[in-house]
Amino acid sequence: MFRRFFFIAAGLAFLIGCTQMYEKRAAVVKTPVISEGAEYVGSETCLECHEDYEGDHNVHMKLASYEATGYQLGCEGCHGPGSAHADAEDPALILRYGEEGLHPEEVSGVCLTCHQGGAMMNWTSSEHAFFDVACTSCHSIHFNKHNDLLKEKQTDLCTSCHIKFKAKLYYPSHHPMKEGKMSCDSCHNPHGSATGAPGMLKTEERVNDLCLDCHTRYQGPFVFEHAPVAESCLECHDPHGTVANNLLKQNEPFLCLQCHEGHFHAMRTGEVKPPKYNSVHTGIHGGRTDDGDTRLVITGHGPTDWAKGFLTKCTTCHQEVHGSDLPSQTRRLEGGALTR
Repeated sequence: MFRRFFFIAAGLAFLIGCTQMYEKRAAVVKTPVISEGAEYVGSETCLECHEDYEGDHNVHMKLASYEATGYQLGCEGCHGPGSAHADAEDPALILRYGEEGLHPEEVSGVCLTCHQGGAMMNWTSSEHAFFDVACTSCHSIHFNKHNDLLKEKQTDLCTSCHIKFKAKLYYPSHHPMKEGKMSCDSCHNPHGSATGAPGMLKTEERVNDLCLDCHTRYQGPFVFEHAPVAESCLECHDPHGTVANNLLKQNEPFLCLQCHEGHFHAMRTGEVKPPKYNSVHTGIHGGRTDDGDTRLVITGHGPTDWAKGFLTKCTTCHQEVHGSDLPSQTRRLEGGALTR
């Protein structure tokens, strides 16, 4: 009885969640209400009062009729028909933007009237839209000389909201963002991802596909693959910046020891029978035992073994951490023999 009640409750919760998600998705874009009976009067009528905007020759004002067939050009392309506003001089009779203007979903509805394709076609499923970020939150239309009509430099604009990533741009290891060789949209599409990838990443399927666009030498295929590499580069790397080198989340060997048991010679103790020709030595070395078998001999350094291991980088021996055609556990010993 309890199990049946549990499944019914879970099903109802799922349906309610889907309904709320649908309602939220439907509210992302909304067509604003335009004054009833208003007609288009042309930008010349607008400039009779708003003469300060006469020298504003942004891209919207430069469009020719054949470039936007079926759309209204000039001021009324964004603000709606202005006859009622011009006659009554009432700001409420025109589409306004800003704090006292349209709601974010209505702003998106106006902009998406024209900007429906390309990078903007997934706006309705973007994280920005769900958090009520309007187009005018990032873009400023009038008297703007920035690329894509952004309010300020892209990196500064993005980090004004995504503050936790701002400090990482100045970490010792970082992508060349503040140097101007990359920008946020090198990896992210702020207008939404076609695949619904977290963080609106520009990737068709995996995060790795995006990373490998630049870091192609790690693509492989390799005979011996590193499992975290095949799963996601973010298992070991933080692309926004780290204190450790190579954008690693932690320094070696601490990062590697989260998955791998310590096995370097400075990290193991043990008593083994020394080979015939073994001199006084500690560590890993190859030798031949009394019965003639070639083997790997491990001797210890005492109670300080683990402490010494923390000073040893795994990549001193395992240099091809992204994958290799040689098994990392194979080692050539004295006399030419191989052992594992």
